[in-house]
Parts: sequence; C-alpha cells; structure tokens
Amino acid sequence: MSTPVQTGTAPVRLGTRGSVLATTQSGLVARRLEELLGRPVELVRIRTEGDVKTGSLASLGGTGVFVAALREALLDGRCDVAVHSLKDLPVEQPAELTVVTPEREDARDALCARDGLRLDALPRGARVGTGSPRRAAQLRAARPDLDIVDIRGNVDTRLARALGPDADLDAVVLAYAGLARLGRTDVVTHVLEPTVVAPAPGQGALAVEARTADLGPDAADGGALAAAFAALDHRPTRLAVLAERAVLGRLEAGCAAPVGAHARVEEDVLHLAAVVARVDGTEQLKHSARAELSADIAHGTVDDAATALGARVAEALLADGAERLAPRGALGGSTLASAVPGPAPRVTGSAPLRQPTGTDDPEGA
Repeated sequence: MSTPVQTGTAPVRLGTRGSVLATTQSGLVARRLEELLGRPVELVRIRTEGDVKTGSLASLGGTGVFVAALREALLDGRCDVAVHSLKDLPVEQPAELTVVTPEREDARDALCARDGLRLDALPRGARVGTGSPRRAAQLRAARPDLDIVDIRGNVDTRLARALGPDADLDAVVLAYAGLARLGRTDVVTHVLEPTVVAPAPGQGALAVEARTADLGPDAADGGALAAAFAALDHRPTRLAVLAERAVLGRLEAGCAAPVGAHARVEEDVLHLAAVVARVDGTEQLKHSARAELSADIAHGTVDDAATALGARVAEALLADGAERLAPRGALGGSTLASAVPGPAPRVTGSAPLRQPTGTDDPEGA
C-alpha cells in the first residue's frame, strides 16, 4: 500500500539513481519542484538492477533494469516522485503511475576525442568507445574503418578512457544532454547531427513520475503536486517524445536494437525521422514524416497525432525490411521481457514494471 504525499512543510521525497549524472538531473527537477510547491525536496537514492549488474547493456535484456526499482519505491511509498532519463522508460505506462516531461535538453550525441578531432578527422582504425548498440551501428555506417569498443562506467570513467593520462581509446560518444547538465560540454569535439547518428528515442528528455492517485482530484495535498506537474509539462517535448517512443512501441524494440529517432516541433508541425541499422553498420533503413498539430485536428488530440506519426514511420520501416536488420528478438514480436531471470515482473494495471525499453546507455545519457 503506497503512502500519499505528505502535506504541510514535510519534504517531498524524490527517488533517483545514485550516479552523479542521475543525481544532477534529479537535482534540477528537485529545485524546480521546490519553487512550484513551496516545500523542500530531498533526494532518495535507489539502487537499481542496472547499477548492480555488470556486462554489456544489451546483455541486461532491455527490461527496465534502470527503472523498475524506482517504480517499486514509488508504489511502496518510499518516495513521492521519481526522475528517470526518459529513454530508460518502457514504452507502456503503468496505470498507477503518471509521467510528465519537462523541457528537453539537446537530444544529439557528442563525440569527445583526443586532440579536438571531429568524427570525419579521426584516423583510420581509431578506437571509439560507446555502450550503445545504436551508436555503434551508426558510427560503423558513417566510418566503417573505425574500431568500435563496447564500454560501460560513469561519465568520468568513460571520458578518462579517451581524454585521461592513461587513455586507451581515441574517442568516446556520449549524449550531449548529460554533458550539458554536468557542465562538461568543454570536452565535446563534435556534436553529431541526427542525420549521421540519430539519437535514442526520448534522448535528452527527463521523465518525472508520481503515483496517479496523488495527482487526482482526491489527492491529500489538495492538488498541489498535480499543479506542479502541469507546470513541468513542456508541450513540444511531450509531443516529440511521444512520436519517438511510438516508433519503439510499434517496432517492439529493446536496448539491443539499433533504432534511432528524432522529432521536433516547428510552427505547429511535428517532424519525425527514424533509422534502423544493421549492427555491423553495413545497412541502414531511414524514414521520415510529419504531422500537422493545428487545433482543427479532425479526430483525437495532438498527443494522438504524435503517437500516430510514430506508428506510421515504424510501419514504413517494417515494410522496408527493418526486422532483417536488427538483432534477433529485438524487433517484431520481442520476447525480451519473458527472458529475464529471477522473479516474475510485478504487474501494475495493464503494464508490468519490466518491459522491453528504449534504454541503450543510461550513463552515456
């Protein structure tokens, strides 16, 4: 049984992973919530399955390993709000939990290379580190001569492997958003355009999550948290990530699938481009489309239009043969969730806490 958000001046408990990047991101949300609620917000560090296990990220199964423990803490009442990197979230949302998306940071990936080099200037055979199959596939497509090295570790650990005194790599690729939030954009030598390396769906966006009951008309705090969530919502971000994640949902793609998607709103038109790549980078399928978001949409809402756009782009990719490019089981009828060892997933509403996700590298954020 969950404990409702406490009223009065008691601190709001905000659940977060314990890494420097995660707590930095959560700290940004905490400060904004303090402004909106007029109450202190304290961080509650939750250790997730993805923080405990070692090995490549693809081997973890793409099953919400960086999300499930935070959601359990929410449902058990150990925290009132949780913050995730949006790309970590499973595409299906449990009914008991509600997510809002604040304004997105730059969604692009960033190359951090020795000697200030850009991607096209790296020497032949240069060793480039990433923990993301999506990044690896697209880097190989752009530069087949590169040696792509699978890495894990926090941001500083990764940067040290390319820029430190004992560096064993020529470059690493991380999300620009994470580096920006950490104040480390000085290490970026080349911001990679989505036409070269399409970002993970939801990359650069945060997801702020709370119990649905605490946002309803009968909430114990009189609707204060609901009002704060409404203020946190950023419409262009919400629509963009809905479209991107709808691509994942239709493709049934997990973290082993090299799928990228990038959407943006310009003058009430939602533009979406997506890519599915072969892991070795020898082939890519790309498709783009747009949707009008004007107030005179014939049926449904703008959210429905964004979701429909993502599904339409995914259908085009499937029609072009996307399933033959991705790793077996990563697209089309994925059974990743059922392959997870250990206890059965906890089901909340119609969606289990552990599902195939778009997570492809949380600490590469």
